[in-house]
Amino acid sequence: MTFLRRRTPRALLLLLLWMPSRLVLAQDTTFKEGVRIGLVYAPGTKPGLLVLPVEGTAGDSVRAILQRDLTQGDRINVIVIEPSALPPVAVGEAKPNYPLFTKLGAAAVLQVTPNSFGIQVSVHNAGKGLVERTKAFPIPSTPLSSDWRLALHGVSDEIEQWITGVRGIAATRVLYVTGGRVWQTDSDGAGAVAITSSGTAMSPAWHPKASHFAYMTMGTTGQQIVIREIGGATRTLGTTPGGLNMTPAFSPDGNTIAYAHGAESGTDLYSTNAFGPEPARRITVGRGTDNTQPSFSPDGRRIAFTSGKNGHPEVYISDADGTSAELLTPYNFGDQSYRANPDWSPDGRLIAFEALIGGRMQVMTIGLRDRAIKQHTSEGVNEQPSWAPDGRHLVFTSTRGGTKQLWVLDVESNTVRQLTRAPSGARFGAWSPLLRSR
Repeated sequence: MTFLRRRTPRALLLLLLWMPSRLVLAQDTTFKEGVRIGLVYAPGTKPGLLVLPVEGTAGDSVRAILQRDLTQGDRINVIVIEPSALPPVAVGEAKPNYPLFTKLGAAAVLQVTPNSFGIQVSVHNAGKGLVERTKAFPIPSTPLSSDWRLALHGVSDEIEQWITGVRGIAATRVLYVTGGRVWQTDSDGAGAVAITSSGTAMSPAWHPKASHFAYMTMGTTGQQIVIREIGGATRTLGTTPGGLNMTPAFSPDGNTIAYAHGAESGTDLYSTNAFGPEPARRITVGRGTDNTQPSFSPDGRRIAFTSGKNGHPEVYISDADGTSAELLTPYNFGDQSYRANPDWSPDGRLIAFEALIGGRMQVMTIGLRDRAIKQHTSEGVNEQPSWAPDGRHLVFTSTRGGTKQLWVLDVESNTVRQLTRAPSGARFGAWSPLLRSR
């Protein structure tokens, strides 16, 4: 995978190397969490960031992961230059070569220094010629392990917050289904691992604390909802009788799980205590139609869901108890009215869904204030959107590469990147909340 956003001609680098180039290790600086450091760049543009080479046995991997994470956040322009083309970095009395960095397009320079328990990270403001922020981060001692990668992704997210004011989403994982099993992968597509045994899994959903996930599987009496602790025990939801049980979704507090249950006469939404024995409560009355795919609003007070009550699937929203239901996606006479799989954005502004356009499913969003609909995909079949914690990125299933795989969409720029390359295809992506290394 390439991280190249801007390459600087080697001739320019050689021309500038005569200037002093020693970097000094920064001292701790004060910083108010959640506030962007004082970089100056034009509104609406991405600040340029140069990540300096990192020493140590895993230094190249550290630099590559940080560059990739910050590039994939879509808020920073990472300037990638081969280490051999940069002046040497050394500890000394002289100031860093800030004029060189600004000529390379860098508003900020990231310096990473290994220490006895992890890394020390310094962000230099090239325009002002000073260090804006320095912090030491503990990193597990086993390079490229799952926990090592997660800890480094967390460093990337904090750096992105320092520079842009918005925390990154690198320290997240995505659930998906391939070969009937639930898998998880890091947000950059690395570290994919199966987390259920062989079977018929579908529609995985994260618990809001990422401690558990739920999914649908075939059981002895029909389809069942299973709740599994990450790395721990499983529990089959037994609050509804046999038949069809599918599309589980946790409430934002993690205490309630909603899902679709039905038989031959249609499906309705039910909700129950995710970890208790209480009976399930019916929250829609479909009268023979299908009501499926619930998604909670960020405050847990409302749900979006798919309903066929008007003769074709559309997205509705209602109170969490099923009252005050209203049509969200408008029906246009004569069009291919099929809108389904809603997912409520973490910031509450948008609902993503899939719609049938020209005979193919495409990923759409609708604004909760103005009800404006925007189409985000057009190449191939695109469906099953799931929001990242930043409310800007979506993971979705697409055939644009020839087989069904997961792709990531930036809804502001409509740029996409491929996430999975599973031999038997991947679908049903579900993006986790922000994670902490264990």
